Amino acid sequence: MQKNLVFLPEHLAKELLERYGISTARCVFVKEEDSAVEAANEIGYPVVMKVASTEIIHKSDAGGVLLDIRSEEEVREAFRRLMKIPKAEGVNVQPMLKKGIEAIVGVIEDQQFGKAIMFGLGGIFVEIYNDVSFRILPITRNDAEEMIREIKGYKVLDGYRGLKGDVESLIDLLLKISEISEKEKIKELDLNPVFVYEKGYTVADARIWKEI
Repeated sequence: MQKNLVFLPEHLAKELLERYGISTARCVFVKEEDSAVEAANEIGYPVVMKVASTEIIHKSDAGGVLLDIRSEEEVREAFRRLMKIPKAEGVNVQPMLKKGIEAIVGVIEDQQFGKAIMFGLGGIFVEIYNDVSFRILPITRNDAEEMIREIKGYKVLDGYRGLKGDVESLIDLLLKISEISEKEKIKELDLNPVFVYEKGYTVADARIWKEI
């Protein structure tokens, strides 16, 4: 990354997204064990706890994501475990989301074409099939619709074996990311996973790099 970029901690990244009307699993950032318990009690069990650090980009790779935590005792144990990870600055506590269709949204910058937005379905769709679409930013509503409909996994969103995703809400999400990218000087963005439901979506994890 360039020296003029700053990586936003997840709780701040999600606060930025929420200001633009994007639905996220909001994080409560804590530095103390008792505060983690208070946050979990306020959110309601089960919760997810993640290591928070401006130097740990891939939290899962560092063993920094703990799911389905269901009691105060488990919260305390999880907090101590996460804080032992090198370079941990704190812990994020967030609700355990209902599973939906997994999607990913990204913003990247290409030296030749400039800034682009990416959309795809998560899981095996992106890992095995590399099933993603791109457009140069900014995008129009028509661009967003085309991005969603041209991926191979669109049939899942459109309704397949009991699964169905809210395509209109995804169009709105892509348009808002386009707006944020310009207004907030976003250099790179990674929303993965986004859980898409029959009605609406929720961003489970967010990484943002901004120009300063």
